[in-house]
Amino acid sequence: MITVSDALDRLFALAQPLGTEEVPLLQANGRWLTQTVTARRDQPPFPASAMDGYAVHAATPGETLTVIGESAAGHRFDGMVGAGQAVRIFTGAPVPEGATRVVIQEDVTRTGDTITVNEAEGGTNIRPAGTDFVTGTEISAPRRLGPNDIALMASMNIARVPVARRPKVALISTGDELVMPGETPGPDQIIASNTFGLYALLQNLGAEPRLLPIARDNAASLKTAFSLIGDADLAITIGGASVGDHDLVAPVAADLGMERAFHKVAMRPGKPLMSGRLNKAMMIGLPGNPVSAMVCGHVFVAPVIRAMMGLGAAPAPRRTAPLAAPVAGNGPREHYMRAQLDESGLTSFERQDSSLLSVLGAANALLVRPAGDDARRAGEIVEYLPL
Repeated sequence: MITVSDALDRLFALAQPLGTEEVPLLQANGRWLTQTVTARRDQPPFPASAMDGYAVHAATPGETLTVIGESAAGHRFDGMVGAGQAVRIFTGAPVPEGATRVVIQEDVTRTGDTITVNEAEGGTNIRPAGTDFVTGTEISAPRRLGPNDIALMASMNIARVPVARRPKVALISTGDELVMPGETPGPDQIIASNTFGLYALLQNLGAEPRLLPIARDNAASLKTAFSLIGDADLAITIGGASVGDHDLVAPVAADLGMERAFHKVAMRPGKPLMSGRLNKAMMIGLPGNPVSAMVCGHVFVAPVIRAMMGLGAAPAPRRTAPLAAPVAGNGPREHYMRAQLDESGLTSFERQDSSLLSVLGAANALLVRPAGDDARRAGEIVEYLPL
């Protein structure tokens, strides 16, 4: 067995960055920006009115001004505003030359083509050109783009965006005991859950997961599943990675030419983990126990996906918090314990069996226990992975 750290190093050696592609702005939401982009215009590109009202050169309470035209969004007033004159103006419209302020419409009384200024307090109600940003303003990479970024880039007149290529991931569940959700299981069968959790995790990470048919516990079925990997950058099998008589993933993958990087990691849950390269695809074999598969997804798969997207080869970031309750000493393997984090600190669940998805569903953290770690008292600071 190798350590979690060694396993990550070997995974990163296989996880080559997939490079950059350019996509239309409408397809960039949720993608990772890989190159800095810059604004191609000023915003606003002209002094603009912040209110509905009248653009004037000057205004004194009680003064009467002649309305000489109108400026609306998309339709500017081309003339000059001089003393004693006003231009009807609307929010967002260009401020005419000569105007120094906008008197809001509530502060005037209009009669025909004249207005009388009732009040002239407050600011200018004019947004200067470039108030928001100017040509050359940068959005720096790397950055995961969200709706606010998309709106900003649209206003910067950026139509195409350089983003990290999404890793294509093929997911293969293995086992005679599995049926898909919605099907009626036989008396000795259970519902396939791991691939669905991993599919969701991969989507959240920005990958493109693809669910392949369940591979049964025979070499022919596994070979058929492997033949469907296609153009995937990463193939993930779930189950069949241990050493039992029905655990055929490793020998079948070897028969197909897999170059194994490692097999078995000194951790719990998740010991029967393996990886290598099968033809052009990187491969990770996850254990079949539901919690083991999901924990390995957070500890190993997530960092691999980030590395493939060019975001650096680094373990999943850990945080620290005090223990809300004591924990017993740990054994010889690094332990990722399902736990609940609240204002009082971290509390590990009493039941840590790797088959209990209900406990994982109630957890919002994985308490990380180093191999051979001594018993810890309440209040001691420990590391955890947020879920």
